Amino acid sequence: MNWIKIDNDSYGTILIAWVICAVLIYLAAHFIKNAWVSLPISALLVVFMVFITWFFRVPNRETPLTDNDQLVTSVADGKVVIVEKVFEKEFLQQECVQISVYMDFFDVHCNFWPITGKVIYYKYHPGKYLLAFHPKSSEKNEHSSTCMENSHGKVFFKQIAGTFARRIVCYSEPGKMEYRGDQCGVIKFGSRIDLFVPLDADVKVKVGDKVRAVESVLAVLPD
Repeated sequence: MNWIKIDNDSYGTILIAWVICAVLIYLAAHFIKNAWVSLPISALLVVFMVFITWFFRVPNRETPLTDNDQLVTSVADGKVVIVEKVFEKEFLQQECVQISVYMDFFDVHCNFWPITGKVIYYKYHPGKYLLAFHPKSSEKNEHSSTCMENSHGKVFFKQIAGTFARRIVCYSEPGKMEYRGDQCGVIKFGSRIDLFVPLDADVKVKVGDKVRAVESVLAVLPD
């Protein structure tokens, strides 16, 4: 039997949710004498307990062409909401193609390295909690920034918190070698990934596309 793997950094969040739901179920059973009211409330709370556990699942995904270091795969599950040329001013200091993926409540929220390469930059930015699809969320919201490099170029990405997200976990350590498809962190609840690739990269997605972390190729780096 294949058990669902749960993100290691999310057990505390799950435990808190379970304790709160358990207390509410007890209160409903104790104080609401009408079973037609208390039982549906309890059932909904149990469903929520199952959902919150499932929400922090870590999927088992197959990494395409592991020997091809030019592939840039999606950091997260979700919908492509931005594909445009921008000036990346935090670290790269140059024009790039930005590819943004928005995650809703039902998407996997674990994140995965987009390329095989060395981490050359990492910074955590505290901030606000605007809606993740808000244009200013990438600058004003809580987020972490990471840049990776291999022989084909640099890939820069941001894990951006959304309105309901209050914690970003990122495994980036400058100087460490990481491998495409391995987990790089998790964003709790609604959120977004902004990824920046070189202008001469071959972008493979467009706005509106649904992508899957690890499996969907967002771009191909130049030779």
